[in-house]
Amino acid sequence: MATVAKERPKSPRVRLFVALDLPDETRDALLGWGREALADPALRPVAPESLHITLAFLGYRPEKEIEAIAAAVEDSAAPAPWVELRDPEPRPLRGRARLYALPAISPGAEALQAGLEQILVEAGFHEPEKRPFWPHVTVARVRPEARGSRRPMVVSEPPGPIPERLMEPRISVRMTLYRSVLQPSGARYVPLAQVELPG
Repeated sequence: MATVAKERPKSPRVRLFVALDLPDETRDALLGWGREALADPALRPVAPESLHITLAFLGYRPEKEIEAIAAAVEDSAAPAPWVELRDPEPRPLRGRARLYALPAISPGAEALQAGLEQILVEAGFHEPEKRPFWPHVTVARVRPEARGSRRPMVVSEPPGPIPERLMEPRISVRMTLYRSVLQPSGARYVPLAQVELPG
């Protein structure tokens, strides 16, 4: 088992979230766009396999709950939603950006997230978010100014718009329960269970 930063050794708790995965061809296209658009040295592009829309962040949960959570995710499955990506936005909108994300227009993903959240809350695995659900795909995070600093670097060349072909509606493929393993180079996402969504 990989060692998770900020966790006690042999901790039985794992950091979990559920996400909507994008088609491989969409991830590949974003990778091609990012080679130039995310070239600023302050940016740390997200790995292609980690491009997704987060539906529910569960935080640290007991490892023994993984099977039950995976079953809850399967119970919430619905037809695969269509997703329309838009040009990157910084977050936060004011001050120095900490990340850049592509907003995703998808009523289907919003409905899927609401159903998933209800099931997870009723099962005691999740507390509802206070802020409204914002469908998005994080494409880059901003590096810190210095080791140990929480202040992000200044991004001199923010990412430009995505190609029009990437704005075309595309259908998502699956829901995945991920484990987030924190590392000095950034989080690594390990798929624990996957639910293929019917088209």
